[in-house]
Amino acid sequence: MAAGRERAARLLRQLQRAACRCPSHGHAYSQVPERPTLGNTDYAFEMAISNIRYGEGVTKEIGMDLQNLGARRVCLMTDKNLSQLPPVNAVLNSLAKYGINFQMYDNVRVEPTDQSFLDAITFAKKGEFDAYVAVGGGSVIDTCKAANLYASSPTSDFLDYVNAPIGKGKPVTVPLKPLIAVPTTAGTGSETTGVAIFDFKELKVKTGIASRAIKPTLGIIDPLHTLSMPERIVANSGFDVLCHALESYTALPYNRRSPCPSNPINRPAYQGSNPISDVWALHALRIVAKYLKRAIRNPDDREARANMHLASAFAGIGFGNAGVHLCHGMSYPISGLVKTYKPKDYNVDHSLVPHGLSVVLTSPAVFAFTAQIHPERHLEAAEILGADIRTARIKDAGFILADTLRKFLFDLNVDDGLAAIGYSKADIPALVKGTLPQERVTKLSPRPQTEEDLSALFEASMKLY
Repeated sequence: MAAGRERAARLLRQLQRAACRCPSHGHAYSQVPERPTLGNTDYAFEMAISNIRYGEGVTKEIGMDLQNLGARRVCLMTDKNLSQLPPVNAVLNSLAKYGINFQMYDNVRVEPTDQSFLDAITFAKKGEFDAYVAVGGGSVIDTCKAANLYASSPTSDFLDYVNAPIGKGKPVTVPLKPLIAVPTTAGTGSETTGVAIFDFKELKVKTGIASRAIKPTLGIIDPLHTLSMPERIVANSGFDVLCHALESYTALPYNRRSPCPSNPINRPAYQGSNPISDVWALHALRIVAKYLKRAIRNPDDREARANMHLASAFAGIGFGNAGVHLCHGMSYPISGLVKTYKPKDYNVDHSLVPHGLSVVLTSPAVFAFTAQIHPERHLEAAEILGADIRTARIKDAGFILADTLRKFLFDLNVDDGLAAIGYSKADIPALVKGTLPQERVTKLSPRPQTEEDLSALFEASMKLY
């Protein structure tokens, strides 16, 4: 018996010596010495996205998804216009087929406000739902994220989770209910991200909530839903994809962002450019360059519209983890201070600057400004968008990208700058004031900016062509 035990022990020692040494398969563990953080900048990044399902007609599966989740009381959220259109009908048919009990909320406001968020939150709290379905563009999906969050944290004050410095920016530690997002526009990428944006009416500025905890459980990307989008909605949604890709690729690198969080729960959703986000941003940019003009000009071009729907999600994966910077930071007061502008193809009863338009109008000026840092990235983006850079000088990268963007926008009949949507030089101080609280994104600009810089960027964006 002793000899048997000795043979067994010898065999175990031999197995240990021969064991796989790679960290994925080996069972032995040795702690790697902790890497010291240099200064107070971060040293890590993480990727968080929703599960994504793509396919023509895949919306029909949503009833089965809710069954699989064991959902007994579902909140279906959309807006008045969409409630009469095929995307919502497709969801309703699936819910009926699989016997899903639901209540519909169709009072979502296009470009939501703090009050429209609060109205949806009140509905969600009263409904005591155990799952949510959002059918619409970014406005609907963001509103549903907020409703889910505050219904799951009913004692929280509204400003608790709103981004600092406007709100308290507390980390989300409560468990949320499952949320299935069905995007009907090809722009925001909200089905992939933990961000919800709204107009804070008291300050006349856009802000939002940013936490990985609020991202949808599942994003259902059904390209059939984009076929009914009018031309200008396709264009403005696509401009959002364009800027998501450009801004996340040119953002401050993650390891230059400060402060380094003392606890990973405090690492922001927008972390700075990183090797994984870069891949998605560039891929989205290439799709935009190839398909956006086609998708705008021909509503029957199913290939173009389907690819733009995917590009929206791809860019969402990129910027949802890397972040955006000045185009978005400056866009929030452009939308929030709107006067009388009402865009073509938007069936709304209030003045409105569509988000994608408010973002893209400053893009030539912004990228001419930021290109001093990482000019090679700006030049690469210009080439993807069609610029001939064979004889280009690296120091001219910003001007080349800016000119490429102007030509791109001119070809698509975009309004000729901020002046064309109702702003003048007299509005610049208010626009700058509205940008200053957007530190969550403006600090991700690769080039720091002063108030004077912001004033110059707004002035340069008054007229594009």
